[in-house]
Amino acid sequence: MSQVAASVAADVSTQAPGTGEAFNVSDLIMHHITNANEIEIPFTHYAIPLPRIHIAGLDLSITKHVVMMWVACAILFGLARLAVRRANDPVPTGWRNGFEMLIKYLRDEIVRKTIGHDGDKYLSYLLTCFFFIWTCNMLGLVPSMSTPTSNIAVTATLAIVAFVVIQLAGMIKFGVGGHLKNIVPGGMPRWIYPIMIPVEVLGLFTKPFALCIRLFANMTAGHVVILGLISLIFILKSAWVATVSVPFALFIFVLELLVCFIQAFIFTTLVSTFIGMSVHPSH
Repeated sequence: MSQVAASVAADVSTQAPGTGEAFNVSDLIMHHITNANEIEIPFTHYAIPLPRIHIAGLDLSITKHVVMMWVACAILFGLARLAVRRANDPVPTGWRNGFEMLIKYLRDEIVRKTIGHDGDKYLSYLLTCFFFIWTCNMLGLVPSMSTPTSNIAVTATLAIVAFVVIQLAGMIKFGVGGHLKNIVPGGMPRWIYPIMIPVEVLGLFTKPFALCIRLFANMTAGHVVILGLISLIFILKSAWVATVSVPFALFIFVLELLVCFIQAFIFTTLVSTFIGMSVHPSH
């Protein structure tokens, strides 16, 4: 934790008075939470530039958040390899034990209870969502790295994929026409359908939109609070402020460890619930 606090303080000090630049807390926060075309080397003023790629007018440049997602995938692949090395052992230990515990909990307590036993066919997708989002969330707490899920383009993509899976789940079970018919609950008076149809169709899009904004906002807020607390030292120009702001920043950091897991869990649970609503519509 002290390493993270030192890294944040180092970021702040690059704009602090005495470096030749006027300290601006908003510029610092935006620099820390937004995407970039370079990866900064911690505790230095150097950065590794990333390639800029433009094809047919499209900006396909490799950015910091893209690299962080690659890192998250590499970490998950490495941990999964460690977990399956002794897959034939009768008693799971180490990483395998941790993976099995999480996977069985998500399968038995979330997926099967919200979707039913047919939910096993969606288990691979939901587990991928959970572990990928959790790892991306955690990367932002490591010095010199950033949180891909604090980029609304990343959370929007996750939400769009969830939207497609939710609709496909209903179409696979009931067909296209049956799924569209199930969007509006049955058993209501005919005069209320002109009101309910637009509301329910709008709800199809507001659900993934809520997933997108919830994950983006929660993963951005923690970093803003930590940077704001450390910035108080330079805003008030007093080292004594550090005796209060640094402990509070460390407290928020510990809280962020919990938030990283909770947000991945909530995203996965809600997607599983929406799939269950699609394959088991209320009538």
